[in-house]
Amino acid sequence: MALALSNHAQASEEQFNDALRAANSGNTALLQQYRASMQNDALGYYPEYWILNSNLAFQSPNSIVNFAQRYPQSAMAEKLAADFVEVKVKQGDFANAQSVLPYVTNPDQAEICAVAQVRAKSGDPLVYAEFKDIWLKTDSQPESCSGLARMMLSSPLMTTADRQQRLYAQLRAGQSGLAVATAQTIGLNLSLSQFNQIQANPLNYLWSAPKNNSADHAYLIYALGRAADTDLTTALQSLNKAAQGLPPEIQKYVYRTVGYIGGTTVMKNNFNKEVLNALDASYGAPFSPEEAEIYARQAVRFGNWESILRAIDSMSVNQKQEERWQYWLAKALERRADPESKQSAKMIYQRLAAAGDDYYNLLAKDRLGIRYNEAQDRSEPTTNDLQRLTQDIHFRRAFALRNIRASEAYTNREWNWAVRQAYLKKDDGLLLAAAKRATDMGWYDRAIYAAERTINRHNYAYRYATPHQSLVVSHSRNAGIDPSWAYGLMRQESRFVSHARSNVGAGGLMQIMPDTAKLVARKMGETYNPAALSDANTNIRYGTYYLSMIQSQLSSNPVLATAGYNAGPNRARRWQPEYQSIAADQYTESIPLSETRDYVKKVMTNAAHYGILLGQGPQSIESRMPIVNVRITE
Repeated sequence: MALALSNHAQASEEQFNDALRAANSGNTALLQQYRASMQNDALGYYPEYWILNSNLAFQSPNSIVNFAQRYPQSAMAEKLAADFVEVKVKQGDFANAQSVLPYVTNPDQAEICAVAQVRAKSGDPLVYAEFKDIWLKTDSQPESCSGLARMMLSSPLMTTADRQQRLYAQLRAGQSGLAVATAQTIGLNLSLSQFNQIQANPLNYLWSAPKNNSADHAYLIYALGRAADTDLTTALQSLNKAAQGLPPEIQKYVYRTVGYIGGTTVMKNNFNKEVLNALDASYGAPFSPEEAEIYARQAVRFGNWESILRAIDSMSVNQKQEERWQYWLAKALERRADPESKQSAKMIYQRLAAAGDDYYNLLAKDRLGIRYNEAQDRSEPTTNDLQRLTQDIHFRRAFALRNIRASEAYTNREWNWAVRQAYLKKDDGLLLAAAKRATDMGWYDRAIYAAERTINRHNYAYRYATPHQSLVVSHSRNAGIDPSWAYGLMRQESRFVSHARSNVGAGGLMQIMPDTAKLVARKMGETYNPAALSDANTNIRYGTYYLSMIQSQLSSNPVLATAGYNAGPNRARRWQPEYQSIAADQYTESIPLSETRDYVKKVMTNAAHYGILLGQGPQSIESRMPIVNVRITE
C-alpha cells in the first residue's frame, strides 16, 4: 500500500510540468483540472497559484488572503501576496493592498518600498524616518522606491533641511527634473531650460557663474557636477574658484559634488588623491549613505586614517554598525597614538572576531593574532533530524521539484524558502539534514545555502563542498597554484553547478568565457571544443591554468589575480597603486566595481576555509593577501 501511495505521489508531482505548460499557454480550464487532480500532492497549490497570478491585477484581496491562509507560510503564498501588493501600489490602489500586508514576510527591495508606500498611505508615522536612505538615493533603484521618495517629498514630516539635502544630492547627480520638483517644496523656483543650457556647456557656465542667491547656488552645484562627469581634472582645478564667495554650507556641497563624482567614476578616471581632498573639504555638511560610503572607500584607498574616521562618523547609525565599517573604524583607531584609541580598536576586533567566520571576522582574528581553525566542525544531523526532513512540507516541495527536473526558478525558490523557515526557527538539525541530503544528491549549491545558515551546529564539509577533489588538487598543483584558492574561486563562480551559464556566456564549474577557453587551449597546444567546457576535467584544467597565467601577469599576487579573473587582468592591473604599495585589504575595499569587490572578499574567505578542509592547518587570511605593489608601467 505504501508503495502504491508513493507511486501515486510521484505521478501527481510529474503533472507539475504539464500544468506549467498549461499556465504558460493561458489554458485556465486545463489548469482547473490539474488543480483538482493535484490537490493532495506536495505541489498541489501550483495550479491555483498560476490561475490567481494570471490576472493578479483583477484579483480581490480576499482571494489572495484565502490562498495564503490555506497554504500558510508557504513560498508561493508569500510571493503571490508580495506581487499583489506591488501591482496594487502601481495602480494606486492602496486600500486593497492593505489587508494583504501581513502575508508579505520576505520582501525584496522593490516589495519593501511598495509595502512602505501602503504603510505611509495608512498613516504610519514611522515610515519616512525608516526610509531616509531611499529619500537621498540618486543611483538606480526600483520604481516603487522612487515612488516612495516622491511620497516623502509631499510629507510635512520632512524638514526644510531634509529637502535641501535631497535637492543638493539630485543636483550633484544631474537629476534636473527631480531637482526642480524638490526645489519647489522649499519655495525655490528653478528653470529646466537653464539646466539644459548648463548641461550643454558646464565649464563655460562656471567661468562667470553668479553666486547671489539660492537659485544661483543650485545652478552652480549642477554645473560642477556636469563638469566633473565630463572632465574631472578641470573640475577639480575649478573647485577653489567656484567655492569663493559662497556661504560655508554651500561651499561644502560644492566640494562634495566633485568629490563624490570623482569617487564614482574611478573606472573612467582612475584614483585621484584630489578627490579625497575634496571630500575632506565637504566634511561637516550632512552626508547621504551613498556619499559617506564613497568618502570612506576613497579614504581607505589612500590610507588616510583620520579621513576614514570622519567618513564613518558621517554615516547613518545602521551603516556604522556594518562589519566592514566597524573593521575600518578599528584599523583607523589603531593607527592613533593614544592608548584609548588602541584599546577601542582592540575591543572592536574582539567583537568582530567572535561574530562569525566571514571576511571581516577573519581579518579581525588576524589583527588579534588568532589563527582560524573552526572550519573543522563536522556536526552531523541526527536520525530524528533526517526523519523530520521527510515530513517538512517546504523541503518536500523543493525535493519534489528537483526530482522531476522542474525549472530552477521554482526549485530554488522552494528550497530557499524552506531554509529560511528552518533558520527562523533556529532549527540547525533540519538545516544539516537538508544539507546532507542535498550533498548526497550532488546538489551542492543548495546544500551550501542550507549549511551556511546554521547557528550553533555547523558542518563545514557541507558549507565548503569539495567535489572533483582529485581533479582540483592535481590540476592546481600542475598549474602551480594553491588548490584551496582554486576551490575558493570555483565555489564563488558556480557553487559547483556544472551546467551553470552566466549572462555574459561564461560556463561550467569555473565559469570560463569562450574567448578565454580558446586562449588557454591554444597555449596548451589543444584544439578548442566548446562542448568540452561542460566536462568537469576540462573546465577545471582550463580554469586553474588561466588562474595561474593571470597570477604570473599580476605580480604573482592572488588578490590581483582573483580580481583579474572576475573583471579582467587589465582592470586589476589598472587598480594597482601608482606611487606607493598598499595593503591588500585596502586594494580590495577600493575596487570600483561592487561585484568584483565582493567577489575578491568571498574568494579569499573561501580559500581560508578550504585551506583547513584540505589539511593545511589553522589559517590566516592576511597570509593569503600579500601587499599590493605599485603598478609597473610599460
